Amino acid sequence: PYEVYGKISFEEVIETGGDCLSRYLVRMEEMRQSLSIIEQLIDNIPEGDFQAKTKAVLKLPKGEFYSRVETARGEFGVYIISEGGTTPYRIKFRSPGFSNLSALNHMAKGSKIGDLIAIMGTLDLVIPDIDR
Repeated sequence: PYEVYGKISFEEVIETGGDCLSRYLVRMEEMRQSLSIIEQLIDNIPEGDFQAKTKAVLKLPKGEFYSRVETARGEFGVYIISEGGTTPYRIKFRSPGFSNLSALNHMAKGSKIGDLIAIMGTLDLVIPDIDR
């Protein structure tokens, strides 16, 4: 998707409140921006089947590799250690939910226990994702 960023118009969504309402407002405006992006691109989607051409087996170069990408819930990272074969020696995924949950203590300071439901709801957590 990054290839077309320069060809579309959108606004980065920012709120400075840091509370549940601010996170809600960001989510709502992100949806409006997403609809605007879709409207800009929908007429340019080619018709018919589309499939990227990839090699059946990739040989990984020897060494360590870390990459991250922004997702709907935050930053997603992949860490790979390779010995130069076709399968990684070690691979670790860092999902956004794990990072988001680690901020809960800071976000909840001074809040009532009943507020935790709303605070956690605005973090958009997927519990199996953070159960390690």
